[in-house]
Amino acid sequence: MLGILCTLITALTCVSGVTVVTQNPPVLTVRTGETVTMDCNLGTVTDSPSRWYKQTPGGVPQFVLIYQRSWWSVTYGSGFSSPKHTSNYQNETHYHFIINNVEEGDSAVYYCQTWDSSAMVFGPGTKLTVTSSSLSPPVLTVFPPSTAELQSNKASLVCLAALPSQFKGFADVTWLGDGCPVSSGISTSPAVQQPDQTFQISSYLSIKTSHWITDRVFTCKVSLGFQTAEKNMTRSDCPIK
Repeated sequence: MLGILCTLITALTCVSGVTVVTQNPPVLTVRTGETVTMDCNLGTVTDSPSRWYKQTPGGVPQFVLIYQRSWWSVTYGSGFSSPKHTSNYQNETHYHFIINNVEEGDSAVYYCQTWDSSAMVFGPGTKLTVTSSSLSPPVLTVFPPSTAELQSNKASLVCLAALPSQFKGFADVTWLGDGCPVSSGISTSPAVQQPDQTFQISSYLSIKTSHWITDRVFTCKVSLGFQTAEKNMTRSDCPIK
């Protein structure tokens, strides 16, 4: 059932002919102990309660709560309760979801869901990242294209990001070319825990060989909550063989 729900969250956020559920903000980054509020607008739906789901990286969605405006009542899923989690409304279509005293384990994507006639409709999600002030920044290593790859008229850069053992939640990996964001040719793996309990993320950037030969500057940038690290790589950085 939860596997089906994962698919539905992806498929039913943009179903033609049904209401569009919106969420704000799309991204939240806070420190432990703070209170966060997420907004959900049910669009044209005025007679259905709002439901909230939590999905951690690589996990299945967990039902958090349902808020029924007409009854002024909140019903919780297993493992969730007041006063940690609560909900209220601004009007008949605008709902709030609140998490008090957030912890790193609260890092997840939170989805708002409602019903439009017989269809389940999900919002696009709010990505919440909770970090402590003692969290270490990522440590980055960038590898250039291999000689064999360049000889086949291909080029790719590899960025390995080492994350601290306290890491929970999300790390955002972006690439820049001469300071400008790159939007294509990127493949990034989920965080994988290592034998020493730290985590590692690998990201690949496919580029044109001409861009590598002309010595453009490529930058791997990794953000972990409030901590950010970046590493540059150019052809001239590599020893000539």
